[in-house]
Amino acid sequence: MNQTLKQLQKLIKYSFKDENKLFQALIHRSYLNEHKNSSLESNERYEFLGDAVLELWSSDTLFKLFPEFDEGKMTNLRSLIVCTKNLYQISSSLDLGKFIMLSHGEENHGGRSNQSILADTLEATIGAIYLDSNIDQVFSILNRLFKDSLDKLSSQKVYKDPKSIFQEIAQSKRGITPHYQTLSESGPDHQKIFQVGVFIGEEQIATGLGNSKQKAEEDASITATKLFSNLV
Repeated sequence: MNQTLKQLQKLIKYSFKDENKLFQALIHRSYLNEHKNSSLESNERYEFLGDAVLELWSSDTLFKLFPEFDEGKMTNLRSLIVCTKNLYQISSSLDLGKFIMLSHGEENHGGRSNQSILADTLEATIGAIYLDSNIDQVFSILNRLFKDSLDKLSSQKVYKDPKSIFQEIAQSKRGITPHYQTLSESGPDHQKIFQVGVFIGEEQIATGLGNSKQKAEEDASITATKLFSNLV
């Protein structure tokens, strides 16, 4: 495992003072199902922290880089930067999937290429870097990791998050604004998983999962957009 952690540190270009923090960031909750007698914990607390660090970094960066942007424009652009799709793309560029500790079942179902798992693990890794260093250092690393996507996304004339994209599609095809409904919640309070459905009228179009309602809604909207894109 130590050699594996060294490989990942080369890819992210950061050497941990405490490699146990990086190890913790890679433990998906499914792995614990096959190691019930271990003292290990999932990476979800690290993910929670990394999400907050990423939100602060993106807000700070956009505020400084684009003084001409109003609040609405910065909010929409930030949504695109921190959305699952963008985090997944950055995770894929780091080949993060091969380092995640998964159950055999999750791995057999494509867990190493699952968008949500990769995005969540990237956030957990950001949390681990923050705990191992400081806010200035983690901001420097995020500047490098997100540079290409930030340049690309900020060059767009219109900034739309996944929910906004599906809303436009639904209004165009059905003339109705979609709405979201929480279908279920599972897990303890600090590790809740939400299942959310996106509806057009009474028709459920798709469902999504996430460790927050916002992430679950985003996941559902991405699936719904794919479904509608395949409609004739």
